[in-house]
Amino acid sequence: MVAKGAIILALGTLASSASAQQPGTFNIVGKTLVSAMMMFLGNEENVYILDKAEGNAVQIKGHPAWGSVWNIKTNKATAVDVVSNSFCASGYFLPDGSWIALGGNGPIAPGPVDVQGEGNIDPTYQDHDGRKAIRLIKPCKGDASTFSDECQWFDDAATLHMQSRRWYSTAEALGTGEILIFGGMQNGGYINRLSPNSKDPQTQNNLASNTFEFYPTRLNFEPPYSQFLINAGGLNTYAHAFLMASGKVLLQANVSTMLFNTDTFEEQSLPNMPKDIVRVYPASGGVAMLPLTPANKYTPTLLFCGGTNSLDDHAWGGYGGPNANTWEHAASADCQRLTPEPLGGETAAYEQDDDMLEGRTMGQFTILPDGTMLMINGAKMGTAGYTEHTEEIAITKDLPYGMSLASDEVLTPAIYYPDRPRGQRWDRTGLAASTIPRMYHSTSLVLPDASVMVAGSNPQGDVNHTIAYTLKYDAEYRAEIWYPPYWGKQRPEPTDIPTSALTYGGNYFNITLPAGKYAGASNTAASKTKVVLLRSGFNTHAMSMGQRLLQLDNTYTVAEDGTITLHVSQLPNNPNLFTPGPALFFVVVDGVPSMGKMVSIGSGKIEKQPTATLATLPPITTSTAKGADDKDSDGNSNAPAGGKKDDASPSMPRKTIIIIAAAGGAGLIALASLLWFCCRRKSSDKAYNSFEHVAPAQHSQAAFAAPALMSRGDEAYGSLGSAPPTPQRSRYLPPAGPLAGGPPYGSQHPSAASLSRMQHQQQPYYDPYAAAQVSQGRYAAPQSAMSPSDAYGGIEKPNPEQNSHQYSNQQRR
Repeated sequence: MVAKGAIILALGTLASSASAQQPGTFNIVGKTLVSAMMMFLGNEENVYILDKAEGNAVQIKGHPAWGSVWNIKTNKATAVDVVSNSFCASGYFLPDGSWIALGGNGPIAPGPVDVQGEGNIDPTYQDHDGRKAIRLIKPCKGDASTFSDECQWFDDAATLHMQSRRWYSTAEALGTGEILIFGGMQNGGYINRLSPNSKDPQTQNNLASNTFEFYPTRLNFEPPYSQFLINAGGLNTYAHAFLMASGKVLLQANVSTMLFNTDTFEEQSLPNMPKDIVRVYPASGGVAMLPLTPANKYTPTLLFCGGTNSLDDHAWGGYGGPNANTWEHAASADCQRLTPEPLGGETAAYEQDDDMLEGRTMGQFTILPDGTMLMINGAKMGTAGYTEHTEEIAITKDLPYGMSLASDEVLTPAIYYPDRPRGQRWDRTGLAASTIPRMYHSTSLVLPDASVMVAGSNPQGDVNHTIAYTLKYDAEYRAEIWYPPYWGKQRPEPTDIPTSALTYGGNYFNITLPAGKYAGASNTAASKTKVVLLRSGFNTHAMSMGQRLLQLDNTYTVAEDGTITLHVSQLPNNPNLFTPGPALFFVVVDGVPSMGKMVSIGSGKIEKQPTATLATLPPITTSTAKGADDKDSDGNSNAPAGGKKDDASPSMPRKTIIIIAAAGGAGLIALASLLWFCCRRKSSDKAYNSFEHVAPAQHSQAAFAAPALMSRGDEAYGSLGSAPPTPQRSRYLPPAGPLAGGPPYGSQHPSAASLSRMQHQQQPYYDPYAAAQVSQGRYAAPQSAMSPSDAYGGIEKPNPEQNSHQYSNQQRR
């Protein structure tokens, strides 16, 4: 009887699980342990998550965790240690597959409350100042609970830090792999100004970081002011940034747009945003680059959707918060396209696109491997951010949505089809609603199986366990998987995906689609196949820094037995189109993607990337065999090739589910179902276990991809070698002078291995704002003899008290 009950229970669970994995649906799969304010795909096995320092229940090293690693296969998260407060950082990937997280907030205590006074570290949170932080990590595979020191975050301001404090900055890679770090706040707030009529628009009384810098630091470089940021009048944080084919960076903030020359620092004005719609934080519209394809000649075009124009200048307020009940103001549904560098030399101009299906603030674009664009998360009313009061409501508990400045969550996603005619680009047919509001601090990204992970949401100042009133939008830890419309169709199974780094130009390579490993007739399937590289980027605040899809050019040969050989070009020989670093490689047949394979692009170093002439592709050759051409006019990819069905289909066939459900508790069917489940699980395990990280052949797995110093110009980029591990911390200390006279971190930039070894050798943590000793916290050991100014290379130590606490962290965003 027990066995029979177990079989019936297993059968019911199986049917429920399979049903949840239908196209267009969500499935809650686990908890992330920390709220996913920031999220990126580290490799084929693990997603990396960062939160702000707050009262998360999970503990690590005696304090609440604000970092975790999500294992894709097990749907389990493991807490990892982060030293500094990563609240509202920016981030990006580096050419060797490492990731960088930049800036954040000052140290706080529960509440949140600012930690004031030099050398004081809150004994509960133990978070160090993150405003100048440069955090680096080399993603590892496997179970994060078994990770070695080399797989942990390197987070040590004494060894590595930015030149300026930056909270809500923007990061964008250049064609060399160098990172532009743009804008931000010194200490935080709602928008980056004191008031609508500030008398100091350049520095906002030293509260604004209206400057830019680079990682690695350029030779003899002091962060200059950007007039573009100053003119944006406070609505300039998390500016939208996209590298163009020319090497210039498109930047958009407030309603202004420009092209920025990263060598001369010239700011070239482009037209303002139509209808005066604000798209940057805290209006937080969804912005993405359309797929780069041979058909559009790899011309970057941007899509801006949502945000708001329903607040006037007074209502936007300043650092202390808005002067309006923002949740009463509707978000915009407007969408605009912009091609900043038209191929024909025309003047760049915004182009009206189809409105979204509803207005959204905090809606995020996630590009799918089939080239469509998912719009997910967000709300219909209000803005991003949170507050403890407004001009009209003085007491926090009287705010209708807790501290949230938005309301009326959008639970149903929508899909944008870039290639459809105007008037037909938005659709949500067959898409189900989530049950979880994803408001401020929500994220999403594409996983290697081409599903979408959705996580985060916390429009509150801290994790509130004991407050006396109910929060509609509390800290959210549940993770969901969303299954796109192609889910459940036969997935192509290509072989011969490159294991060496892809290059900018050079010889083409071949990929094989064996007969029976794709859907449809062979000639038809080949004609509807494309090969794409996809990056979901560093996701935070409805932004995806570094997100791009690039389709590689290809031709094909179809053999008489139905085998398809794809002849695939290397990347265009312009690294500005798709900068060096990691990406998922998909083969997409008639809109259905293969499993994604992580590959590397470029040299693996921050340098002028090698380029070559693209080889000419062979001509298309089709099969003359009977049945090679699909008579189905719509190219239905559910039709099996050669009568062979894919046994690694991403979901259970709907007919099977119906049969099992109808059979109820019949023992024979139940047993068959369990056997099917075991086989399916084995197949799934095999699919995941087949992933192997593809690293560039020319660089060390352990080395961070950054030379010691950079100067402008094509030949000024240093070559990265693998720095040998060293226990000498002093080797990587900054120089005595301000960024002059040679490498600031020794003869070579520290490698991942050497940085990690230094961090975990029980050396005292150096807090650049601390006195001689950090008396509390996890590194409560005497500091080195190095003076505080040494941590800044001789630059005068910032005064931590100057304007640092003018606004409480509950008023910060």
